[in-house]
Amino acid sequence: MASPFVDYLGRRLPLVERALTDAAAAPLTDGAAAADLSRYLYDPLARFTASGGKRVRPVLALLGAEAVGGSAEDALSSAVAVELFQSAALVHDDIADEGELRRGEPCLHRVEGTGLAINAGDLALTQVFEVVLGDRLLDDARKLGVLADLALMERHTLEGQALDLGWVRDGRWDVTPDDYLYMVTSKTAWYSSAMPLHVGALAGGGSREAADGLLAVGLAAGVAFQLQDDLLNLVGDGDAQGKDLRTDVTEGKRTLAVVWALAHLGPEERAELVALLDAHTTDADELKRAVELIELGGGLERCRTLARGRAEEAKAGARDLARTGGISDEAAELLCSMADFFVERAS
Repeated sequence: MASPFVDYLGRRLPLVERALTDAAAAPLTDGAAAADLSRYLYDPLARFTASGGKRVRPVLALLGAEAVGGSAEDALSSAVAVELFQSAALVHDDIADEGELRRGEPCLHRVEGTGLAINAGDLALTQVFEVVLGDRLLDDARKLGVLADLALMERHTLEGQALDLGWVRDGRWDVTPDDYLYMVTSKTAWYSSAMPLHVGALAGGGSREAADGLLAVGLAAGVAFQLQDDLLNLVGDGDAQGKDLRTDVTEGKRTLAVVWALAHLGPEERAELVALLDAHTTDADELKRAVELIELGGGLERCRTLARGRAEEAKAGARDLARTGGISDEAAELLCSMADFFVERAS
């Protein structure tokens, strides 16, 4: 039986898909260059955005609006903006990581070339603000609030990405669990759950206090989501994970499981794990050994414990908001279901 949150995703998904289709940008000219602009810029971004998955982020913007008594339509431009930012972030991430596949298809830069892929990602960033500015349902005050928060979201994401990439570039293995949590909160939680709920609440006419409460719920839930992602990459079902299984080891990522294990292993085991992570190995036996060492250092268990703890923190925050009248009881239960879904999913 689907959880209430999964059911909500399914019910709101068509609304998001229609809004994304309606918001697709077109060339600023209808002259001779229009066909080339479609081919080189607009169509690649449209195809990439259309290939999105569950659309959790934009749907959370709708939930934020409905939670404070607004309508889903109030937050549609915010939802589209968040999804367009997701497109930009993924396109640019794939270039930075020299990725091959995204959503089962060749990465955009592999199809279109690096320059055109960067340009398509930049177009998505431009549209983040254009769609909100063009929303006739929002007055100027709401637009300004939403735009300011979207800019803050982008800054947090850039900080998180800078740390993630910089630690790998500089071969840093002195990263602490607190360092990791700051990085992943900025890189993932702000744009994956916290800010969609926050801007949705503002667009829906909610108070700043209610929006800030939803932000806190989203930050806790977003960290839980990423910790579950980290676990699934290491010990998830091989069939469900496919080629993504243990790629975090191959890429030498500084996940919580890794940095916690490195802080708790003996000198010999720590050196062995660092060597495996630095080798960028794809050998199945070596990947298995790396996971064994991470488990030996307590990394897997720490991830599970903290993921569940952050999910419970999100649920407590949602119920507190309902008790104080900031959000509806129905919204609180959906948020609790969301937190559970984030840590119980298998893919």
